[in-house]
This record gives sequence, C-alpha cells and structure tokens, in this order.
Amino acid sequence: MRKRRTYLLAAAVAVVASLVAASLAAAHVSTRGGAKATKATKVTLQLKWVAQAQFAGFYAAKAKGFYKQAGLDVNLKLGGPDISPEQVVLGGQAEFGIDWLPSLLAQRDTGNDLVNIGQVYARSGTTEVTWKSSGINTFKKMRGKKFGVWILGNEFEQEAALVKNGLDPKKDVTLVKQNFDVVPFLKHEIDATSAMTYNELAQILEAKNPKTGKIYQLSDLNVFKMSKLGTGMLQDGVFVKGDWIKDKGHQGTAVKFLQASFKGWAYCRDHYKECVGYVLAAGTALPRGHQTWQMNEVNALIWPNRLGVGVMDPASFRQTASIAYKFKVIKKPASSAAYRSDLAKKAVATLKKQGVDVYGNKWKKATVKLTLGGK
Repeated sequence: MRKRRTYLLAAAVAVVASLVAASLAAAHVSTRGGAKATKATKVTLQLKWVAQAQFAGFYAAKAKGFYKQAGLDVNLKLGGPDISPEQVVLGGQAEFGIDWLPSLLAQRDTGNDLVNIGQVYARSGTTEVTWKSSGINTFKKMRGKKFGVWILGNEFEQEAALVKNGLDPKKDVTLVKQNFDVVPFLKHEIDATSAMTYNELAQILEAKNPKTGKIYQLSDLNVFKMSKLGTGMLQDGVFVKGDWIKDKGHQGTAVKFLQASFKGWAYCRDHYKECVGYVLAAGTALPRGHQTWQMNEVNALIWPNRLGVGVMDPASFRQTASIAYKFKVIKKPASSAAYRSDLAKKAVATLKKQGVDVYGNKWKKATVKLTLGGK
C-alpha cells in the first residue's frame, strides 16, 4: 500500500512537472510566436538630401525607438545631387520618399502615380537675399539686377514673386544659375541670392565681413521670404507610389510610419539640441553650430501647425499647384488626387490620444548664435 502511494505521488509529481514544463514551453512558443507575428516591418525612406537637420525628425524617430515601438525597421537612405527621390520610390528601392511638392506634381504630370501622404513642412523656407547696402529693399527694385536662382525646378517661387511685383523674369532681371552655396553673393558677383532659411542664409551669416573682421549679421541683409510674399510652395512632404498605398496593409504601415515620424518631429521641437546630436551621429558634413541653426529654422517651417503636423492644408496645395501650372512646371492643372490626408489624420489622432502636442501653438524660436564657419 505504501509503495502504491509512493508510486501515485511520484506520478502526480511527474504530471505536475510535465504540465509546468508544457506551460513554460507554450509560453515560450507564444512569446516567440508573438515576436514572430509582430516582427518589425522593414521599410526605407529616401531622403531628399544628405544628412542634416532638415530631416531631424526622422533621425529622432529612429534614435528614440519610435519606429521600433510602431513595429517598423526603418532605413533612412541618404540623398544627394544626383539622386531623385521620386525615381528611387518609383523603382521600388524605397517605400517612402521626401521631396518638394512641385517635383511630385511634375512627376504626376508625366504619368508617374505618386501621392503625397504627409506634408511635414507647413510653409516654404525659400528666400531671396540682398545686401542692405545695395538699396534693394523691395522686390520691385530687382529690375535690372543679377538675380541668383538654383534652376533645377527650385526657382519658381522667386519667379512668381517677380511676376507678382510687375517684373518679367526673362526680361527685367538677369537670372543667374547658382550652386547650392552663396559664394557668388559673398563676392558681390550677383545682386541677389537664393537661400533657404535653414541653410544658405546661415552660410552668409557664418562668413567673415572683410570690413569689420567679424561675421555678417542679419542687419547687413534684406531677407525676402517667399512665404511672406505669397508665392511660397510646399516643401518636404512624404510621398509613396499610388498603387502601393492602395493596399490596406500598406496603408496600415504608412499610418505607423507617419505616426512615429510626426512624434519624432514633435520631439525635435521640444528637444532641438538633442536632435542636433542625432543628426551629427548620422555623419553630417556640416558642423554643430550650423546644424543647430538649421534645426531651429526647420522647426519654424513646421510649427505652429493649425491642422496638426503632417496634415496637408488644401489652400497651400492649391497655391503650390497654381504656381506650378503658371510657370509650366506642369502642363495641366494638378489634381487633388496628388495627395491624401486620411492617413496623416489617423496618425495625428493617435498621437493626440498619447498626449503628444501635434499643433505646437506655444512653440517659439530659440535664439541661436552663429560663429565663423558654423562651428
């Protein structure tokens, strides 16, 4: 009898041990299965240019783990002068791309089905700069002057501003093709230069004034912002292939991508110095001082945002499309099918529930002091 009880006890212990082992194994399988089921989706974002604070929100989203939390493994692919983000996306080498809206409209005009799904920059950062000493303090006074532009499709905002002020870009000024620097302007070889608020403008302010031996100041310049002249065109939007985004699964991926990216931009709004560090870690060729200025100015193009970060403003779209058509960037009027806001709105709604400030109404620019060479 005692042997039978011992046997039964041993059997019971074995059963319990077996159940525990099975439970642990099941939990392990479940965990592994769950991890497998939620394996990060790999996607690529093709940037418009090289690593710089122009894209800080995306770098922050990766560094802070926002993409990972959204179940994404995002590859940030650098751009450059010979890289067309549209062609990279069309060729299937990236799911997402960053570029200016006029370029997207031009691609659509030739039959390439690309769709803007997230308009990160709410306003244009394009300016035209003159020396205060030149006396060219209005656009009307550009008549007869050497007017620097980038060509390559980036000159339409300035040409529209000339027309708006009664000047014919082809007759009343001498359009001078410039590189993405301000050397001709600093040498006084041209009277006006194209400059992005976050880049080339800083290049001027990081240069030494030979008359004073110190760097130039804003007080030395007249800065004409296209956004204030009413000819600003939308820049830096997220786009995808039209047929790719028709898939429901891809739409879900896009919402996650936008949500994490917008969260990254909100983070850079509130922690701009930290985000400069993420950009520097990405291998930028531009020094910390320059990148800090750039981060501050880029924030000014995004915040405040009355519709919520990344949501397209229909009025701004129409203005961009109108200028693009008027200056023959596109041969036929742009269709509203060039963008969709539903995915960005879903991303913004989720962020609001998480307590993220998607409007930035209280944001104010920081004071950033530049140094010689932007160091």
